[in-house]
Amino acid sequence: MAEKQLKERIIETALKLFERYGYHGVTVDRIVAECNASKGGFYHNFKSKDELLYHIHDVFITYVLNKAQEAYVKYKTPTERLCAIIQSFVKVFDLYKPHITVFYQESTYLKPEYSEKINEKREQFKQVIFQVIREGIEAGEFRSELPVEITGMSIIGMINWTYKWYKPHGSMTIEEIAKVFTDLILHSLLTEQAKQKEEISTFFLKNFSHS
Repeated sequence: MAEKQLKERIIETALKLFERYGYHGVTVDRIVAECNASKGGFYHNFKSKDELLYHIHDVFITYVLNKAQEAYVKYKTPTERLCAIIQSFVKVFDLYKPHITVFYQESTYLKPEYSEKINEKREQFKQVIFQVIREGIEAGEFRSELPVEITGMSIIGMINWTYKWYKPHGSMTIEEIAKVFTDLILHSLLTEQAKQKEEISTFFLKNFSHS
């Protein structure tokens, strides 16, 4: 337990320092001093500052990938799957906002051995979304005239920008924001025939009715 607490303390301290001073503006000595740890404690958990930066990147990318894969297994229709993926994707900006801020500020400093692992997971996540959209078109739930790749990248790009404006104590909760995103995306994607299907219309009304 104590070891886990130390690791979390190192990560939290590094996040604050990287966000304020940048990756190259912070030394291991500064991190251990700020979190009241020792160099031995640091190197017991991370073999280098580079691995610490990788861990900060990896934790939230792993979260969204795992949630997307779980949604694909748990739900039956492309509409339900995409809805669940969007909601977990949006939620990550509340759960890991400091991690994501550091990611966009410092990702260029990742060593190739680490950036390859991160890019592999990002690609896997992207392919899950592409697959759900493709299957939605094949099932007649999503509009066939919309290119799969452009549609998928539009969804990813739109939601990714959340890190720039989301405030944890803003006027809307992260769940409410996720519903807005899902409402916008599904209204753009669903075919008229899909909207009339009892299964989908009931699901849509249950989750996204604003009446």
